[in-house]
Amino acid sequence: MPSGFRPLALTDGFIGHNGPVYIDRTGAEPVFGFSIRDTHCNPMAICHGGWVATMMDMVLPLTARFSVPDLADHFLLTVNMAVDYLGSARLGAWVEGRGQVLKRTGRMVFTQGLLTVDGEPIARASGIFRIGPTAPPIDELGG
Repeated sequence: MPSGFRPLALTDGFIGHNGPVYIDRTGAEPVFGFSIRDTHCNPMAICHGGWVATMMDMVLPLTARFSVPDLADHFLLTVNMAVDYLGSARLGAWVEGRGQVLKRTGRMVFTQGLLTVDGEPIARASGIFRIGPTAPPIDELGG
């Protein structure tokens, strides 16, 4: 993995089983990453679309939690997410995810993001998340 990335402390449940997922917080916005393992792949050794969607469902709300101070201690519940598959990523590739908060209202957060391999987009997504209950503080996620 590139320098600056550290593991996210998501070791339970679905993400814990399918991870690890990494984060680089050295820049202005967080960058998420993972290396495609065989458990992420379809029979063609290409990253499965379900894992791509899962990553976007982490990149978008976690970007909001890391970037918007008063969201740091709230769980963000997925209301809607659309994923466009723009390319593919093969077994062993390093994938990076970046998100952006477009708008925040009293109860909702609107986001967009990209997953890339070697700078080339493999997926883009937009998501709407409801600001939910208190969650463990973002600093407990690591990075």
